[in-house]
Amino acid sequence: MDLFSDDMTVDEVMRRWPSTIRVFLRHGMLCVGCPIASFHTIPDAAREHGLDEVELRRELESAVSS
Repeated sequence: MDLFSDDMTVDEVMRRWPSTIRVFLRHGMLCVGCPIASFHTIPDAAREHGLDEVELRRELESAVSS
């Protein structure tokens, strides 16, 4: 089950599930406080940071469920 819709912004994800912040930070993504976070979706952020989107989603979902 995918918790995150493709149009959900990184900012929305972090606000709804604060436990995901550590995943973004662990990957060197300085999304917390970044003005682009309110525009970038998870696919956008993964692409911009050279990350595998599927793996990033898996890590985010794991953070939410723990």
